[in-house]
Amino acid sequence: MRYRVGEAAALLGVSDDTVRRWVDAGRLGSTRTASGRHEIDGVDLARLAQELAEEQTAADPDRARRSVRNRLRGIVTRVVRDGVMAQVEIQAGPFRVVSLISREAADELGLEPGVVAVASVKATNVAVEHVERP
Repeated sequence: MRYRVGEAAALLGVSDDTVRRWVDAGRLGSTRTASGRHEIDGVDLARLAQELAEEQTAADPDRARRSVRNRLRGIVTRVVRDGVMAQVEIQAGPFRVVSLISREAADELGLEPGVVAVASVKATNVAVEHVERP
């Protein structure tokens, strides 16, 4: 999956200009379309999302202790499947959300690193939705 600069910026919670600077500095890889626009690979974007979250947590160790509820839109950074279950990790801004869902559900949703997803949090249950792009 590939993302435009604006989409990548929204997923990372930064400005389009920040994403362009990261591309120019080599922190985030991109390719150019025929029209000259940057496209960011979803796996590279997921990697950077994890790095940014780790940097933010290191700068504010209490951040990891705060609770977040409701819908958290982010990028899938890891999916571990076994025979019956799948562990899905989503980086939603500075928040890492981990959900255990059935392998069948993960397969049906097409969850892989780089895919945009929403974690819906209700108490200790987390449901994951694959967000279709227009």
